[in-house]
Amino acid sequence: MHEELASIGKSIVINGELSGSEDLTIEGRVDGKIELRDHVLTVGSNGRIKAQVSAKAIVVLGQVTGNLNATEKVDIKESGSVEGDIVAPRVAIADGSHFKGSIDMQKKEQPEKGLGNFTKPESKHDSKTPKPETSKPEPSPVNGEFVRV
Repeated sequence: MHEELASIGKSIVINGELSGSEDLTIEGRVDGKIELRDHVLTVGSNGRIKAQVSAKAIVVLGQVTGNLNATEKVDIKESGSVEGDIVAPRVAIADGSHFKGSIDMQKKEQPEKGLGNFTKPESKHDSKTPKPETSKPEPSPVNGEFVRV
């Protein structure tokens, strides 16, 4: 109706690269590489994956061996098992699930813009020494903001 959903049944075995432009549920076995950049990959409870996975969101109810890279979220459910590294801004690991690997939850936009504002400690000294002798009527910048003295 609103989105198409593809499914790989539990008797299907795929070796190689798998890519697509729709949401996918895998109940079978996939060995290789899975790439669904703008879509959701669901590894069903019967799914067995040995692959490098890239998707918008990854939901694991079965077993995954390999690195997971999601642009939105990785969700490991109670019956899910992941052995590999996860790179995603949001990660949920349910109680009772299995995970072995590392998690990197850094957002890609923040390191460039966020750290630049904290590298000027010199400007803090200006705000500690307000001097009424200065007869400048115009505002002066302190920590990137204009303050009237």
